[in-house]
Amino acid sequence: MQPGDRVEPAGERILAWDLPTRLFHWTLVALIATAWASFEFSERIGDPVLKLHRWNGIAILVLVVWRVLWGVLGSRTARFSEFVRGPRSAFGYLAGLFRGTSRRYLGHNPAGAYMVLALLTIVGTEALLGLFTVEHNDLTAGPLYRLLGEDTVKQVSRVHRMMFDKVLLPFVVVHIAVNILYGVIKRDPLIPAMITGRKPAADYADAVRAGSGGAQSLLRAATLLAVSAALVLGTIKGLGGRLP
Repeated sequence: MQPGDRVEPAGERILAWDLPTRLFHWTLVALIATAWASFEFSERIGDPVLKLHRWNGIAILVLVVWRVLWGVLGSRTARFSEFVRGPRSAFGYLAGLFRGTSRRYLGHNPAGAYMVLALLTIVGTEALLGLFTVEHNDLTAGPLYRLLGEDTVKQVSRVHRMMFDKVLLPFVVVHIAVNILYGVIKRDPLIPAMITGRKPAADYADAVRAGSGGAQSLLRAATLLAVSAALVLGTIKGLGGRLP
């Protein structure tokens, strides 16, 4: 336990992450895993034209758009305005972490906030690039590949494959490792909290609670998901793209 980490009544747990935020997190995990499997084993599963892979990419893009909207209109711990702070705060938090003086956060800590933003940027960029690619078997392409010249499409396709293998997957591994290590050092159950939504009551530096929101929160999340799907699919169709 670190200085200032005052624990409330034993056994009490408070809500850190609402259900929509948790569903987003684990759905994104599943979609990233499926993106890899649907490409690597496309022939074995009888999908040489990568239809599943292409729909998977669109689903990821919808999910990222939803998370951006939820970062504005979601619960308090999910809002960017609540956890994204300046670089000085992030570096100060990391320095305190190494000195053993950093505070606990109910939501994202100042350094973790930048990891969240980086992950959303990388995943969103990867999914966006996929809309303009032509795959190695030349049997399939992203719905918007016709908007670019042939040479540009080839370059985008190379970047798309490289970025997944060399950037996204390593970043995911680092993300998991950091969360596990943080749980060991700070005894902060980040991963369990993203499953149950709750953390032990303590003197958290951010002093905010997610707020369950109940049915109203779920309705707002579902509405934003429909809006996100309409934005992504509508944009693709509006630009003359053909869905898988």
